[in-house]
Amino acid sequence: MELGRLTYMANQIARNLAPQGEAAVELTCQHLRDFWDPRMKAAIIGGDRAGLDPIARAAVERLASPVG
Repeated sequence: MELGRLTYMANQIARNLAPQGEAAVELTCQHLRDFWDPRMKAAIIGGDRAGLDPIARAAVERLASPVG
């Protein structure tokens, strides 16, 4: 799957969870962890994060961290 589509999807998830306030980053990260296949996660982690909204970017950074 292309990075642009993954970015779009991650941003949609983050926007839907944004009303959860401070928990939105962890909830977005958890969604990516639980529902995205390994190829999708690898692509979003390894790709350019410039197009990600702040919540989505923070979630991807958390996903990429060793404890993510």
